[in-house]
Amino acid sequence: MSCKWPVLLSLLTICIFFSNFTHGYEGADSNFHSPPLSDEFREGRNEVFAEGPNIVEAPVQSSSLILAAERTYRKDPLNGFKRYNGGWNIDDRHYWASVAYTAFPFFITALIWFVIFGLCLLFIFVCSRCCKREPYGYSSMAYALSLIFLALFTIAAIIGCVILYTGQEKFHSSTLNTLDYVVHQANITADTLMNVSVYLAAAKQLAVDRILIPANVQTDIDYVQTKITSSASTLSTKTADNKDSVEHLIESVRTALIVLSVAMLALTFLGFVFSIFGMQVFVYILVIFGWILITGTLILCGIFLVLHNVTADTCVAMDQWIQNPTAHTALDDILPCVDYATAQETLTKSKEVTYNLVDIVNQVITNVSNINFSPNFAPFYYNQSGPVLPILCNLFNPDLTSHNCGPAEVDLNNATQVLNSYVCQVSPSGVCVTPGRLTPTLYSQMAAAVNMSYGLYQYGPFLVDLQNCDFVRQTFGDIFNVHCPGLLQYSKRVYVGLVMVTVAVLLSLTFWIIYARERRHRVYKKEHMSKLDEGVEVEGDKPTHEE
Repeated sequence: MSCKWPVLLSLLTICIFFSNFTHGYEGADSNFHSPPLSDEFREGRNEVFAEGPNIVEAPVQSSSLILAAERTYRKDPLNGFKRYNGGWNIDDRHYWASVAYTAFPFFITALIWFVIFGLCLLFIFVCSRCCKREPYGYSSMAYALSLIFLALFTIAAIIGCVILYTGQEKFHSSTLNTLDYVVHQANITADTLMNVSVYLAAAKQLAVDRILIPANVQTDIDYVQTKITSSASTLSTKTADNKDSVEHLIESVRTALIVLSVAMLALTFLGFVFSIFGMQVFVYILVIFGWILITGTLILCGIFLVLHNVTADTCVAMDQWIQNPTAHTALDDILPCVDYATAQETLTKSKEVTYNLVDIVNQVITNVSNINFSPNFAPFYYNQSGPVLPILCNLFNPDLTSHNCGPAEVDLNNATQVLNSYVCQVSPSGVCVTPGRLTPTLYSQMAAAVNMSYGLYQYGPFLVDLQNCDFVRQTFGDIFNVHCPGLLQYSKRVYVGLVMVTVAVLLSLTFWIIYARERRHRVYKKEHMSKLDEGVEVEGDKPTHEE
C-alpha cells in the first residue's frame, strides 16, 4: 500500500492543477487577452497575449465616451456576475472586481492545492506512523524514470526562474520609464504654462515712456494668472501622485517576484540534491515549504494576470481616447487635460497683451520719437533728429485676428536690431547729442516690450495645443506606440515564467517523494540481498514466490 501513495499523490497533484488551470483558461479566455491584433476582435475572437503595438478597438462615437468597452466586458462578482459595461475606470470598484475575476481560476487552484495536498501529506504521515512496513517493493524502471523526470523538472524550474527574474526586471524598468515619461510631459506642460504666467505678469509691469497696458487688461491678467497657477499645480500634483501610487504597487510586486524567484530556485536545487543523496527527512521538510510556496505562487500568478489585464486595458483606453479625444474621462487620473476655459482665456489674454505691447511701442514711435519737438515740450523733447522710425508689425488686429505685415512695417523677429540703429548718444541730462530718434533708456523699454510681445506670440501654438488637449493626445500616442508593446511583452514573460515555475516546482516536489521512496527501496533491497548472500537470516523475512 505504501508504494502506491506517492504515485497516487503525483497523479492527484497533476490533475488538480491542470483541471483548474484549463478551466481557468476556458472561463477567462474572453477576459484574459491583450489588445486585439486584427479584425477578428470585432468577430468576437480574443487573443490571450498581445504581440505588438497593433492595439486597436472600434471607435466609440458617443458624447459620453466609455473607454475600452468591449475589452472590459467581463463578469462582475459585485453585481451578481452580470457583465460589467462601465469601460476602463480605475476609480470604479466594479471595474476592479471584474478584472480581478479573470484571475479566479488561479485563486481557486491555490485553495484546492493547499487543502488537498495538505490532506494528502497528513494522510501519508499518519499511514507512515500507524502502518509501518518494510519496503520490499522496488522497480528499477520506476527508479530510473523518477530520476529522469526529477532532473527534467528541476531544469525546467531553473529556466522558469530565469525567465521570471529577467521578465520582472524588464517589466519593472519599462513601467518606471512609462511613468517617468508621463510625469515629464506633465511637468513640461505645467512649466510652460507657468512661463506664460510669468510673461503676463511682467507685461503688466512693463512701461514704454511711462505708458502701461490698459487697466482692464491688467485686471484680467491677475484673474488668468490665478487659473493658470491652479491648472499647472493640478496637472503636476495629479500625475506625481499617480506615479507614486503605481510605483509603490510595482515595487511591491517586484519585491515579491524577486523573493519568489530566489526561494523557488533554492527550493528546487536543495530538493534535487537532498533527493539524490537520500536525505529523506530534509526532502519532506522541503515538501512542506514547497507546498506553501506553490500556494503563494498560484496567488501571485492571479495577481499578475490582473496586472497584465489592467495594463492592456489601459493601452486600449488610451488608443481609443486618441481616436475620440474627449475631456473629463477616466484617463484624467493618469494625465488630465488642462481646463478648456483656462486654456481659452490664457490664449485670448496672451493675444491681447501681445497686441497692446506692440501698439504702445507704435504709439510712442508715432507720437513721440518721430516728432521733432521744440525744447519747450518737455518731457517729450530729447532732441529727436535723423530718419524717422518705421512702425512695428503688430501680429494681431484690434479684434485679435491675425494681421499680415505691410511692406513698411518691421517684423518683430528683428525689430530690436532695427530699433537699435536709431539710438542716439545722450548727455547727462538725457538729451541726444548725436542724431537719433531713441534714447538708450527708451530703446531698452521698447526692446523689452518687443521681446515680451514676441515671446508671448511664440507660446501661441502651445496654448492652442493646450486648448485642444493635444499634449495629452501626443503623450498617450507615444505611450501606446512606444511603451505599451514592451509593457505587454514583459508582463507576458513574467506570467509565463510564473506558470512555468509553478508547474515545474509542483511536479519536482512530487517526484522528490517518488524518487526518495524508490531510492530507499533500492538501498534496502541491496542490503537485503547482501545479507541473504551471506546466509544471514533477516528478521521478518518470509518466503516469497516469483510468478
